[in-house]
Amino acid sequence: MLQGWLDRHRDTLLSKCAGLTPEQLVRPSAEPSNLTLLGLVRHMAEVERSWFRFRVAGQKIGPLYYTEEQPDADFEVLDTATAEDAIATLRAEIDAADQAVAHRGLDDTFTTKDGRTISLRWVYVHMIEEYARHNGHADLLRERIDGATGD
Repeated sequence: MLQGWLDRHRDTLLSKCAGLTPEQLVRPSAEPSNLTLLGLVRHMAEVERSWFRFRVAGQKIGPLYYTEEQPDADFEVLDTATAEDAIATLRAEIDAADQAVAHRGLDDTFTTKDGRTISLRWVYVHMIEEYARHNGHADLLRERIDGATGD
């Protein structure tokens, strides 16, 4: 059930971006916010990578977009030329995240750098919440861009 809901939310974000031009994907549509659909895609690729691969699976990987100097680069450093690549990166991170935890049980735990013990079940619930919140943002952004509404 958790995997099903997570997949639904993943698909929802990607569907909100479908059919738009790179210029539309980088358009901040709710001033004064700089939030864009492309920024959400890049952010969720970063979040997938961080929670499932880095934290749960312990893979020695670095961030995709952000740096110490630019901690919000996933949202702020956008170029229309990267739109297609960013969507492909999110799809790849989703696949890699699923593979990284496929052999683990929901009650498997790991310890965060601040000493908390968290289960894979907690991560799934957190990711569903993260996507749900950002899909609400994506709904509003898409409606402002071209009037499209829906699931």
